[in-house]
Amino acid sequence: MWKYIVKRLLGLVLVIFCVAIIIFTIMYFVPGDPALTVLGSTSTVEEREAYRESLGLNDPFLVQLGRYLYQTFIQFDLGTSYISKAPVVSEFASRLPRTLALGLICLFVNVVVGIPLGIVCALDRGKVADHLISVLAMVGVAIPGFWLAMLMVQLFSQTLGWLPAMGISSWKSWIMPIIAGSLGGIANNLRTTRSAVLEVMNSDYVITARAKGLEEGKVTYLHMLPNACIPILSQLGGQFGQVIAGTVIIETVFTFPGIGTYMLSGISNRDYPVVRGCVLLLAIFSASAVLLVDLIYGLIDPRIRAQYISYASGKGGKGSGK
Repeated sequence: MWKYIVKRLLGLVLVIFCVAIIIFTIMYFVPGDPALTVLGSTSTVEEREAYRESLGLNDPFLVQLGRYLYQTFIQFDLGTSYISKAPVVSEFASRLPRTLALGLICLFVNVVVGIPLGIVCALDRGKVADHLISVLAMVGVAIPGFWLAMLMVQLFSQTLGWLPAMGISSWKSWIMPIIAGSLGGIANNLRTTRSAVLEVMNSDYVITARAKGLEEGKVTYLHMLPNACIPILSQLGGQFGQVIAGTVIIETVFTFPGIGTYMLSGISNRDYPVVRGCVLLLAIFSASAVLLVDLIYGLIDPRIRAQYISYASGKGGKGSGK
């Protein structure tokens, strides 16, 4: 198992390295001039040329790429913002806790609301509650998060005046971002849990557990749910990987001072260090989430753990040709 973990960690490093090269290449060839954005249209050609020279933007592509990779992976320096003149790492340190808090709270709400509702729908299949909750789940999946966010701002902030429309001045500022960021996840978790529980509820081990006289709650949570958790974990793994990326639009609508607004401001201002740093952070978080979910698979299912061990020992494909 440890060999598998080491191999996956090395693969994670390779993925992040490739992402760094790709995002640098994209930002290098994208149209636009950072010097013109920073200095403005009133600056002279000589001033813009001197600014580009000071940033090393006139160097050849491979020279700039090598310098960027060295600073990022050897010096652990993501650069300095062209606009604010602040190190990108320091901006991350101040903004990341807020984005993580928002994303993790949304994920928690997704779990504690979506999974129990999915179990209820599966156990009451075909009944009024199942149809009603399923319809609401379809609506939740169909509604875009940014559209719901703007509707809530219009209703609860501008019309009723109950909640602040932007910022994080009080705990009330978190209510609408959490609702807007959680609705789609709740609906997806509900549908995934319902389907997974329906697949196992008529299995032999469930019938045997009921025949032994176990309470329905124990049958559900000790027999059905553990065996139905693989697709549920896959769904949660994707949501966990989007804890940071999934809040970008929500943060923008509510002017929430997190990583999302920081990245979008970097894109609009052609602030290359900010964009590269944010994309790299998202890649690290998403790849780590996938690795974590894979390891949890091995912990809860011995069959998957045996496949991991076989893969790590190099025996994964020897039996395929027999």
